[in-house]
Amino acid sequence: MMKNIFKLMALLALVCFSSCEDDGVTVNRDGLPTFSGLEVTPANLNGTWQLAEWNGQPLAEGLYCYITFNRRERTFEMYQKFDSMYARYITGSFEIEKDPYVGYVISGEYDYWMGDWNSEYIVTDLLESGSMTWTAKDDETDVHKYVRCEKVPDEIVAEARVPED
Repeated sequence: MMKNIFKLMALLALVCFSSCEDDGVTVNRDGLPTFSGLEVTPANLNGTWQLAEWNGQPLAEGLYCYITFNRRERTFEMYQKFDSMYARYITGSFEIEKDPYVGYVISGEYDYWMGDWNSEYIVTDLLESGSMTWTAKDDETDVHKYVRCEKVPDEIVAEARVPED
């Protein structure tokens, strides 16, 4: 009887381990996910990023989104022509939280009482080579891929900024 229980347990363990897919996520000794890439911190996000893909597709011609993170102040500057026909310059602050179940989550608030970002985003695949992926926490089909760049192009800064009087 005891032999049969051990055989059954061994068979069950074999089935469990062989049926798991390798999706880049491993689990630690507590059974919680661990993620590949750099730790998502303000220091590792510091600098300028360009939205390269949205939901697996490159942006349509003429559309763009650049975001520059300031690690010390935990602020951002965004230049975008993405959800409007006009270029916009947007500023605000951001926070990063480590969720033990999904990983690193970034959220933000716009300046001038414009409210919170539409979503909180799970940040994955922050790589030294200069790319990262954001997935909306409440909508796994909303996926943004960013690539690091040197700076926001001057013509985009000029297009998005309102002249000061």
